[in-house]
Amino acid sequence: MTAIALVGIGCRLPGANGPDAFWRLLRAGRSAVTRSARPGAPAWGGFLDGMDLFDAAYFGITPREAAAMDPRQRLLLEVCVEALEDAGLPLDRLRGTDAAVLAGAMWDDWSSVTAAAGPDAIGPHTMTGVHRGLLANRVSYALGLRGPSLTVDTGQSSSLVAVHLAAESLRRGETGLALVAGVNLMVSPECTAIAESFGGLSPDGRCFTFDARANGFVRGEGAAVVVLKTLDAAIAAGDPIYCVIRGSAVNNDGATDGLTVPSAAAQASVVRAAQESAGVRAGEVQYVELHGTGTAVGDPIEAAGLGEVFRGGARPVRVGSVKTNIGHLEGAAGLAGLIKTALAVRHREVPPSLNFATPNPRIPLAELNLEVSRERAAWPDGDRPLIAGVSAFGMGGTNCHVIVGEAPAPPPAPTGDAAGPFPVLLSARTEEGLAAQAGRLAEYLASRPSPRAVDVAYSLATTRTAHPYRAAFLAADRVELGERLATFADGAGVVTGVVSVRPRVAFVFAGQGSQRVGMGRELYGRFPVFASVWDEIAGLLDVDVDGDLSLTGVAQPALFAFEVSLCRLVESWGVTPDVVVGHSVGEIAAAHVAGVLS
Repeated sequence: MTAIALVGIGCRLPGANGPDAFWRLLRAGRSAVTRSARPGAPAWGGFLDGMDLFDAAYFGITPREAAAMDPRQRLLLEVCVEALEDAGLPLDRLRGTDAAVLAGAMWDDWSSVTAAAGPDAIGPHTMTGVHRGLLANRVSYALGLRGPSLTVDTGQSSSLVAVHLAAESLRRGETGLALVAGVNLMVSPECTAIAESFGGLSPDGRCFTFDARANGFVRGEGAAVVVLKTLDAAIAAGDPIYCVIRGSAVNNDGATDGLTVPSAAAQASVVRAAQESAGVRAGEVQYVELHGTGTAVGDPIEAAGLGEVFRGGARPVRVGSVKTNIGHLEGAAGLAGLIKTALAVRHREVPPSLNFATPNPRIPLAELNLEVSRERAAWPDGDRPLIAGVSAFGMGGTNCHVIVGEAPAPPPAPTGDAAGPFPVLLSARTEEGLAAQAGRLAEYLASRPSPRAVDVAYSLATTRTAHPYRAAFLAADRVELGERLATFADGAGVVTGVVSVRPRVAFVFAGQGSQRVGMGRELYGRFPVFASVWDEIAGLLDVDVDGDLSLTGVAQPALFAFEVSLCRLVESWGVTPDVVVGHSVGEIAAAHVAGVLS
């Protein structure tokens, strides 16, 4: 089966914005579940701050329409952009492509809020604002993506089922890239009342997964987005890869003792099917991210299903649940679990599962060959390929399991900084955004000693969306880069400006008389693109690099080689000409670049 690479993550979760903050929370064994101060919300939960904040202008949305939109739509738009940025994919590069958007969600909170506001609250944007099906469509529209676009609702397994469907779409060639999202917000007291009446909420405000105290779950809010490609496409593009999705499966419980009563046999079946699709044996799996809601009924059934698969193995399988950290994100829960597992695989560590002291007497862990991950630890059997499973089960019986493996080893990273200076380019939608971006980048570099100045400059120039407000400065090394960013607001040595539309770019190629001794020497030594083009042309034209540049027969071939090599170097940075102009021998270079001459 074609493997799928996870190349980007965006997330806003309780206590953590972004994958780095989320990993710090998980690694530290912290709970982001708190008492609620929000009217109509449950007493305890994993809450997001600032759900009323939204950069409507960024997406070309009027304030009036933004006010009518489901807050989940607004949140998804921003987190999808963050995920693409994490993947190093500028928005303009994706616009018009067949990229897919699949969003997992349940509930219709915003419809309830809108209905409660009465007829006067209904306006021209109400239908598109409350329609749950538009969660994915809104993203496709805003970003100009023309691939499959659908909202998936299988209850609490929605977002992981969306991952399964996206992976299948990638394998069939329906799309070359998929944004898979899950989102959940608690904006309607009715939905919490429904959960309470169902008997699912923990009166203690904690999720005791597989523990003897298990008495229900805690609701949680958040948005989680992953960017998926086929593994071959990701490797070809040089993408950093968090993990590889090796296989997945979906099934349903069918007829059980009740519509919402899980089936251990069906859960075992979906785990086996996912392992078969991935070409993985049960004994190779070292960790399973549980559905793990901490309910008196669900936990023993889930454990029994896993026991059917893993019982009798040579080593116990570690298990844990992210719901103990951030609560149950319901429609987004499966994706939160997948992101936790992707980060654990990438860092080769298993974070602790919280609130576990005494095993549930109905869960014989040793007999089932399971072990709850009580403390942070190195990945078990780390000398073998890292393999994990992720489960999510919907209340209506739709089960999903995904098999995750480690990414192929990347090529060795260069050591030591290349010789500068390097152009550092920043852009934002507003002037304030420019300063904020500089501050965030300065903090990032201060906390991480590894990124080289040349790599930061290259990433900013080639993997970020170009916005109207722009700034540029030169930095010779990491130290100067950090200093310039920290003092960005002072403006010293910084060129700033506002671009309303993309300007037309002209490349002007000079003629004879512009040559000089040593031209291109530093470029040749520093940039492989320049060097390879120069070598090719020099071989064809027999360029005399040691000849007398006052002689036409020496100067003109050298100028042609220099100008075309420089052009290809600049093009490799993403700057391409709309117009080319040349004088004298520069006319020949311009004609070649324009494709008139071979």
